[in-house]
Amino acid sequence: MAKRSPGLIAIVVYKAITAIFLVIISFSLLLAIKKQTQLLQLEDSLTLSGKLGFIAWVLEKILNFNPRTLELSGIAAGVYAAVTTVEALGLWYQKKWASWLVLGLVSISILPEIFELSKGFSILKFLIFLANVGIFIYLLREIRNGK
Repeated sequence: MAKRSPGLIAIVVYKAITAIFLVIISFSLLLAIKKQTQLLQLEDSLTLSGKLGFIAWVLEKILNFNPRTLELSGIAAGVYAAVTTVEALGLWYQKKWASWLVLGLVSISILPEIFELSKGFSILKFLIFLANVGIFIYLLREIRNGK
């Protein structure tokens, strides 16, 4: 197995961090369905005590979703976490199919990211867009160079 380039290591780390966040999101959404009564009580207590911070905002957003939507979103995040983990592992072990998989999935995501940026700019959206464009260009060059 050839030595891993810094670019490849960076992509693997990015994919691993993304997978971890997706797992957390998946569990959180699925747990929100099971603990909806407790979350409503927590939201009420935060509102009554005047603490309308980030946690209260998140709770309000989650509790306004239909439980079926939360369930499907949780499952989708879990599936995406699994795919992202497979991508990271495949890239780490320098499998050719992993480069093609990441290249395909990243290329699919670029147009929706441009659309999201056109609807409303945020630094986070822009950084994710730049990371995905960088990954796409890097892997395309690696594939073209036969690596």
